[in-house]
Amino acid sequence: MGNVYIVVNPDGVEADLSPDIIKIICHKNYGVSSDGLLVGPIKSTSADFALRIFNPDGSEAEKSGNGLRIFCRYLWDRGLVKEQPFSIETKGGIVSAQVFENGAAVKVEMGKVSFCSSKIPVAGPKRDVLLETIDINGHEFIFSAVTIGNPHCVILYEEPTEEIARRYGPSLETHPNFPNRTNVQFVKIIDRRNIKIEIWERGAGYTMASGSSSCAAASVAKKLGLCENNVKVFMPGGEIDIEVSENFTITMLGSVTSICAGEIYPECLSQIP
Repeated sequence: MGNVYIVVNPDGVEADLSPDIIKIICHKNYGVSSDGLLVGPIKSTSADFALRIFNPDGSEAEKSGNGLRIFCRYLWDRGLVKEQPFSIETKGGIVSAQVFENGAAVKVEMGKVSFCSSKIPVAGPKRDVLLETIDINGHEFIFSAVTIGNPHCVILYEEPTEEIARRYGPSLETHPNFPNRTNVQFVKIIDRRNIKIEIWERGAGYTMASGSSSCAAASVAKKLGLCENNVKVFMPGGEIDIEVSENFTITMLGSVTSICAGEIYPECLSQIP
């Protein structure tokens, strides 16, 4: 969907995957170019597999919807999973996943969302963060916040564009309201079953698609009574189907495309961009 991750099997890694190394690998000029790094499969005592997710700035993410689907496709391509559901442990919790259409589509039960400020987190007293005001460079936005293992700031907007996401996303990501920074979605409600979003991703910047952002946007739209339980989320890179249950457990279904496999040479990792 235009959101690209590199999967690195830790068994084949000789270098220390430090933040500087991750930055080089993900760099569009000095490395392979990627929206993040997925390190796995890792052994888990509580799930079938474990996965670590890194942003291109070297920081570690709790969860990534697109990253999880891509990792599932990696497991499928290598014969490590079949049609039956399996579980993956992430820093943001354990999810259940299933691969369809010979690897081309993946469904992930992403877990239960929370609007609670202490869980997201959002600064201030403990509360559900819905339709609050935030000032960014003299521009006032009405936002809601949610976590699905990672933090999101959701803003209803009449016509989201890439330019709007790039202009306000960086300041929203790092606003003092969000102690762990936040992902940002500008959301247009098309109708009760379709929404459109533009995304600024924490640690990655503007991105064409995001699974967890789709989950966050759909859950806020449902919480505010603006859409049904089943929502199609349109993004510049593609579309994802989201199901929001009555207790706000989220299931995501979307496509995945394999691009290539290869080896990163040591001299690449010795660069300091």
